[in-house]
Amino acid sequence: MGFEELLHQVGGFGPFQLWNVALLALPRMLLPLHFLLPIFLAAVPAHHCALPGAPDNFSYQDEWLEAHLPQESDGTLSSCLRFTHPRPLSNTTLVGGGHSAGELEGEPATVACPQGWEYDRSEFSSTIVTEWDLVCEQKSLNQATSTFFFAGVLVGAVAFGYLSDRFGRRRLLLVAYVSTLVLGLASAASVSYTMFAITRTLTGAALAGFTIIVMPLELEWLDVEHRTVAGVLSSIFWTGGMMLLALVGYLIRDWRWLLLAVTLPCAPGILSLWWVPESARWLLTQGRVEEAQGYLLRCARLNGRPVGEDSLSREALSKVAAQERVVRRPSYLDLFRTPRLRHISVCCMVVWYGVNFSYYGLSLDVSGLRLNAYQTQLLFGAAELPSKLLVYLSVRRAGRRLTQAGTLLGAAVALGVRIIVPSNNGFWGTAMAVMGKGFSEAAFTTAYLFTSELYPTVLRQTGMGLTALVGRLGASLAPLAGLLDGVWLSLPRLIYGGITLLAACTALLLPETRQVQLPETIQDVERKRYVHRTLSACVSTCMWVCVTP
Repeated sequence: MGFEELLHQVGGFGPFQLWNVALLALPRMLLPLHFLLPIFLAAVPAHHCALPGAPDNFSYQDEWLEAHLPQESDGTLSSCLRFTHPRPLSNTTLVGGGHSAGELEGEPATVACPQGWEYDRSEFSSTIVTEWDLVCEQKSLNQATSTFFFAGVLVGAVAFGYLSDRFGRRRLLLVAYVSTLVLGLASAASVSYTMFAITRTLTGAALAGFTIIVMPLELEWLDVEHRTVAGVLSSIFWTGGMMLLALVGYLIRDWRWLLLAVTLPCAPGILSLWWVPESARWLLTQGRVEEAQGYLLRCARLNGRPVGEDSLSREALSKVAAQERVVRRPSYLDLFRTPRLRHISVCCMVVWYGVNFSYYGLSLDVSGLRLNAYQTQLLFGAAELPSKLLVYLSVRRAGRRLTQAGTLLGAAVALGVRIIVPSNNGFWGTAMAVMGKGFSEAAFTTAYLFTSELYPTVLRQTGMGLTALVGRLGASLAPLAGLLDGVWLSLPRLIYGGITLLAACTALLLPETRQVQLPETIQDVERKRYVHRTLSACVSTCMWVCVTP
């Protein structure tokens, strides 16, 4: 008897599973609050050099700025330079004026802002940019904060994936909660940019525990028929977090209080772990029969199943545990030791890289939308809601593999169309951005569900950790690709679309998991037939054509 038969006895979907999904909704909502927080936390408001002796009369403000600030090539006033001496304007008398910009021999016409900057605080009262003047020569430090954060997520994904397979999902989820709370509070209290960068990097590592643990902890208590429903429902909480971020960011304009607001919910999350069950699947693979028996009996009781201790005796569970017990501790090398598992791991790495690269590339590329930060965030969040319905219907009818490939293809098409749409066409640019965001989120939702079903229980967290690591690498490099617009304006979108198309082709090489029991051991994975060679050959040819210049 396998675990699926045990789950059928105690109820594979009922109040116990719904209660578990509800308890794990909080970490899913916390993730976008932190992952997309730089949209508000590191926003760069309009700014210019601080000018001493500015007139109080607002009617002369424009003339005053034009006299002290040089113009850029596009006609706007410089944000990083000021004239060494203010230049006189016609019909305007300037306090302390009388010199032209190049009047004195040997002095430069313009200088960097010697007295700091003045910021437009109409939209943001305070950000890390205004706190530590991360503009002009220091603007790379502002961009680096997101890179540091996702680097922390990358390292944390490896650590949590490995440790949760060794020490359990529930225990490591507690570590993630406590670490996020402590490090988030430390970030909000940062007294220097260095302290902020270090604490945000460590916060990213702590949050990686949510990305790795939550979905498998839900799926390992669900039967085959209801995994899709729970997976899509869980992903809706991410979208809720995105839309909540737009509201919280609009109401709280100071970065310290904003960071505090998105961190404090970890406190009730820690308390909620009292009711979160450990994975009985994992407990049996570790030979911890008595603990697994307790959780299974609780599941049967809440689901109203007439199951007594005799039906779930320690002897019966010991037989199941003997079949599933791990002989040695899980290792990332185990993901590549056997042919089929190696094939799955390599394909999942490519898919996850493409999913993250396209998602964050689309999230960061908001040029031409002509919306403020709050409107953009709300619109992108709303665009993700129909994508959940698309995933729910598609994975049930077309299967996981075709859904994964199709959603990635849709995101690639949207990126391709944005290349040919004129930059001054705001409507079509916005429409393609919203469509691409919806498809990329659908691909993200499918990837979590699909990957969790591909790996066996003994290596599920390790496999999720590896794919999340590669995915966060894509998220870290997505902002850097955006810098290539200096070479060619459309080059970033071309790279985003090309990698997304490659990921779509790779997804077709993965085995289908619809209506298939979750594999328990590596042997369960290896016993399944490989993808048909003809399909593999066709997709490999398609991939070769995509990457060949």
